[in-house]
Amino acid sequence: MFPYDEMFASHLNSLETKHLRRKLITVDSPQDKFLFFHKKKYLSFGSNSYLGIAQHPQLLKSGRKALQKWGTGSGGSRLITGNYSIHEELERKIASLKGQEDALVFPSGFQTNVSVLNAILNNEWIVFCDRLNHASLLDGIRFSGAKIILYKHIDMNDLEEKAKKFSGQKGIIITDGVFSMDGDIAPLHHIVEIAHKYGFLTMVDDAHGTGILGDDGGGSSSFWCVKGLIDIEMGTFSKAFASEGGFVAARKPIIEYLRHMARGFMFSTALPPHVAAISLKAIEISQKEPWRREKLLTLSQKLRQRLKIRGWKVFDDITPIIPLLLSSPQEALDLASFLREKGIFVPAIRPPAVKQSRLRISLMATHTEEDLDRLVEELDAWKNKSL
Repeated sequence: MFPYDEMFASHLNSLETKHLRRKLITVDSPQDKFLFFHKKKYLSFGSNSYLGIAQHPQLLKSGRKALQKWGTGSGGSRLITGNYSIHEELERKIASLKGQEDALVFPSGFQTNVSVLNAILNNEWIVFCDRLNHASLLDGIRFSGAKIILYKHIDMNDLEEKAKKFSGQKGIIITDGVFSMDGDIAPLHHIVEIAHKYGFLTMVDDAHGTGILGDDGGGSSSFWCVKGLIDIEMGTFSKAFASEGGFVAARKPIIEYLRHMARGFMFSTALPPHVAAISLKAIEISQKEPWRREKLLTLSQKLRQRLKIRGWKVFDDITPIIPLLLSSPQEALDLASFLREKGIFVPAIRPPAVKQSRLRISLMATHTEEDLDRLVEELDAWKNKSL
């Protein structure tokens, strides 16, 4: 018999040697700026719950009310018995938020991208894809059989050079809105211009921009003043909205097509109604409490400036995702370990998730300037210790 276990063990040993093996932490608290795991309290800079509303009283109340009304699960796919009025209300809210005609909700963000791309694309399509797009986009494109053309990260000259070679053919430009590991924002206004010029559709994964960017929290398209001009806009409820699930917003014919052809929608049990209710309330809170978004972006700018002054390599962006670029996986692990000893949690991100190892700092609206002081102080201590 083939030595299967030895094969897997050998691979794991190789990851260990390269400082690339992962270990799970077990969290015992809600997602807020303080996390409890392994029986210790940490000031956390690792959560994607950017608006800090996971414990918001209105969210909890909305979830409890929906549980009492509809129970714990949806009981089937949306096409059978799992379609609730709260799902449809949530889709109308998302369509309005994104400036689109209609929307469709899925059980997860990853599933949304893979399902949408496999429903729309085939080997007749050409896909122009940013090199740093999320794994779910890359998987969805590859599974579809479409011809993929990678362009340099947010390089519009490179995109246009490649796009004009296929002008008039059946194609789509796909990008993240906010890139999850670098925190930079795709120039959607230029992408829309290029797409119109050469006759292509556009799709944006705005998982990390929705609720954060734009005066209304509409995301990257709102930030760049192209709201409603993106053909297909995807996002999630699991980041700023502190819930679960994914969505896609687009013109009515596209959404109706996806209801019939997106296998992740057709063959998956629908989101539990209480989760949809929480997501709906989270969108309402994000619009009623814009101070959360404003504070978050202010803190992000202040921390970036302070880190740059101290010689850390960070990017000039405005989002709450701030990577500290480091020289190796070992250095990333060592710095993360040092911070944990000081009661601060910042995740180390290593290949293959990224090309260059880093700590990925993510801020929340519940952080304070004193929290930033504490993080910067310990980073300074690490740097002085290493000199």
